[in-house]
Amino acid sequence: MGNETHLKKNIGFAVATSLVIGTVIGSGIFMKPGIVISATGNSTLALLAWIIGGIITLASGLTIAEVSVRIPKTGGLYAYIEEVYGRFWGYLCGWVQTIIYGPAIMGALGLYFGSLVTGLFGISDKNKIIIGIITIIFLGFMNLLGTQYGGFIQNISTIGKLIPIVLIAGFGIWKGDAHVLNMSSGIQHTFSMGAAVLATLWAYDGWMNVGYMAGEMKNPSKTLPRSIISGILIVIVAYLTVNIAILHVLPANKIVQLGPNAASTAAALLFGKMGGNLITIGILISIFGCLNGKVLTFPRIPYAMSKNGVLPGEKALSFVHPKYKTPIGATVLQLLIAIIMMLVGNPDRLSDIAIFAVFSFYGLSFFAVFLLRKNGSDHKNLYKVPLYPITPIVAILGAVYIIGNTLIDSPFDALLSIGIALIGIPVYLKKSSKKRDKSLSKAS
Repeated sequence: MGNETHLKKNIGFAVATSLVIGTVIGSGIFMKPGIVISATGNSTLALLAWIIGGIITLASGLTIAEVSVRIPKTGGLYAYIEEVYGRFWGYLCGWVQTIIYGPAIMGALGLYFGSLVTGLFGISDKNKIIIGIITIIFLGFMNLLGTQYGGFIQNISTIGKLIPIVLIAGFGIWKGDAHVLNMSSGIQHTFSMGAAVLATLWAYDGWMNVGYMAGEMKNPSKTLPRSIISGILIVIVAYLTVNIAILHVLPANKIVQLGPNAASTAAALLFGKMGGNLITIGILISIFGCLNGKVLTFPRIPYAMSKNGVLPGEKALSFVHPKYKTPIGATVLQLLIAIIMMLVGNPDRLSDIAIFAVFSFYGLSFFAVFLLRKNGSDHKNLYKVPLYPITPIVAILGAVYIIGNTLIDSPFDALLSIGIALIGIPVYLKKSSKKRDKSLSKAS
């Protein structure tokens, strides 16, 4: 044990906050406005949906911040679930994140990035997979050289992605002359605020990833809650201002018609022909930074699980490079699964399956704050969720909504996600059986 190599504690508030912003803001801020307006039927209700999604996300962040300071361990959600609900539920949570959630998100972002690159430079769309794979491998290599390099990329890309957001928001609100409120989507169909909020919550997802790095933070009890809250607030402001700016430049029904091209069209109107390319570059930077945040954080889940001996090949998966202090085995595993998914899977379908699975455990982690307060000692000097118990209840209701909505609207995706979780049970039982056999042999 004396020669064991541990992860290096060198992540501060700035890097942690940029991780929250970077892993949340990807392509959703540019591609979701039309979907939200279409679901609600008019611009006012669409903005309300973004606000509701932001409130649920902020309540979730405020709640999980208290859980994180009480359980400041590497592994984030996996570590929280295991600590509160026991080894089996922690394992199941980590299994779902390791096998489907993390790799699927990375694979989807890689494919989106590759697709935008091919479109920007007029390359054949067939090359998007190759470009996406090269991008993921590059980011994996940079992050394996040390968290300072991955953190540097995260800081630079976060600043880079905020530049086009600030430009569109500022110039759109300043120069636009279209009416923002009460503008019809131009589509006659059943009103669905639920579908709109669900779309915004997908765009907001990713804020919890910074918790995976708690074991590498200089002062996790202070850094983690501050970075989560600061990051989410910045994202909420960015999402609202960009949506208002686009509505100020384009009619609501035009935004629905343009779909994912609405932001680039608005930029072209604001900045000329180069505006479309500018926003595409901004989206590329946004996705690149988001993908980097995932590559940096997701491997910490199998790393934490392998340290607990609940995954096959735990010796390789828990290997930390003696010089760079990074989890080599766990990172390689996540990259390999992500690349396989990019080759054989539909990123949109995989993302839908993943979000259902992870929000099931999000709900458990939000409820954990009640159990921790009930069973633990009162930590007067530690962060506590404000407006308790209202804030965690809002977070729990948000998670319940996503689970229920997916079961009703996409039952196949929900069942497939449940099936992936169930496959992990035999693996857990086998590992537990081997551990018991080893314990008995040592005892005898």
